[in-house]
Amino acid sequence: METALITGRDIVITGQQPWDTEIGSNCKNIAAEMARHNRVLYVNSPLDSKSILLGRRDPKITKRLEVVQGKTIGLEQITGNLWSFYPEITVHSVNWLRYAPLFDYLNKINNRKFSQSIKRTIKELGFKDIILFNDGDIFKSFYLKEFLQPEVSIYYSRDYFIASDYWKKHGVRLEPQLIAKSDVCTANSVFLADYCKKYNPNSFYVGQGCELELFTRSGKDLQPPAEMQHLPRPVIGYAGALESSRLDLEIIETIAVNRPEWSIVLAGPEDDIFKTSRLHSISNIHFLGRKKPQELPAYIEAFDVCLNPQLINELTVGNYPRKIDEYLAMGKPVIASRTPAMEIFNGIVYLSDSKEKYVGLIEQALKENTEEAAEERENFARSHTWENSVNEIYKALYIFKNQTKA
Repeated sequence: METALITGRDIVITGQQPWDTEIGSNCKNIAAEMARHNRVLYVNSPLDSKSILLGRRDPKITKRLEVVQGKTIGLEQITGNLWSFYPEITVHSVNWLRYAPLFDYLNKINNRKFSQSIKRTIKELGFKDIILFNDGDIFKSFYLKEFLQPEVSIYYSRDYFIASDYWKKHGVRLEPQLIAKSDVCTANSVFLADYCKKYNPNSFYVGQGCELELFTRSGKDLQPPAEMQHLPRPVIGYAGALESSRLDLEIIETIAVNRPEWSIVLAGPEDDIFKTSRLHSISNIHFLGRKKPQELPAYIEAFDVCLNPQLINELTVGNYPRKIDEYLAMGKPVIASRTPAMEIFNGIVYLSDSKEKYVGLIEQALKENTEEAAEERENFARSHTWENSVNEIYKALYIFKNQTKA
C-alpha cells in the first residue's frame, strides 16, 4: 500500500522569511522537518534595489551584497540534507508601481532572474524533478512554476497577507491567480484553507506546528521573575509583541478597570500606539518590556491566566497564534478572542465573543483550573508538532497525485 510520507525527493522552498530571521518561522520549521527524509534547498529572497539603498548598515544586507559581489558564497549547508541559499542577483523594487501592466512586466523580469539563479544552484546540487514549496511569496515567486517547471508546486498560506499594506496593492489581484495555478494549496488555519478553496479545489488545512521545547513544566524549577514577585494575585498575563494592529487595547483596559485588584502583566516590546496609550495610566497594568525567548517560560509560569486579546480584523481573522500553544504547553488556562482560526481550540481555550465577556471568562478559568485540566492543555498543545503538520502536507500531495492518476 502506498504511503503519504515523502522520502528521497528534492524540494525547493521560497518564501517571505530569510533563513537568518530572528523570529519564529513556520517556513524554517517546515524545511527542517522535510529535510529529515528529503534534500531541501531553502532559497532566500534576492536583494532588491530599495533594500540595498536603505539597509547598507544592516549586517544581513552586507552579507547578501558580498554574495552579489562575488566576495562570498551564497550556498550554505545547514545540515546533511538542508541548504540555505542567498541568490547572487539583485532585482527591481516594483511594489510601489501603481500601473499594473508595468508592475507585471518588471515582476516577470525579477522572477526570471530569480529562477535562473535557482536553476544554477539546483544543478550544482544535482536536484531532479523538484517539488516547489512557496511560503506566501506572492510577487518574487509568482512565475516560478512556469520558469522552474517543478514536478509539483505547493502554495502555503499562513496569514491573510493581502490585508497588509505591502501586499494589498498588487496582492489582491495576484494571490488568487497564484493559488489557482499552484497544484496544491495548504494552509495553517481552516479560515485560510477555505479562502484558498475559492480559487483552487486542491486546498487543504494542514494544521500548525510549534517549537515547544522551551515551554514545558517538567524538569524545570521556574522561579517567578523578580519584577513579578510582589504583584498582587491573580496575575493575568500576555507574553509577546504588543502590536496595536493585532491586539485590542480596549479588552485590556476593560479587564483592568473592572478588576482593579487583579495584576495585568504585559511582557513584550510595544509599538508606538501602545507606548502612548492610556493603558500606561492604569495602576494595575504592568508593562515589563521585551524579553528574551528563553526568559518567557518563567513569565508564563508566573501567570495565573494567560491572555490573547486579539483585535478582530482582516489581518488577524485567519491567523493562527502560536503563542496559544506555548501557553497551553505550560498548562495554563487561556482566554482568547473567538475567530474562525481559534475554533480548533474550542473546549480547551476559553473563547470570548466580546471585550465584556473577558472578565467573566477569566473568573471562570480561575475557578476551574485543576492539575487535570493543566495536563489536558499540555497534551493538546504537544499534539501540534511540525512532524504532524508536514505529514498533512504530504497527505495533500498524495491526494493530488491520486486525483491526477484518476
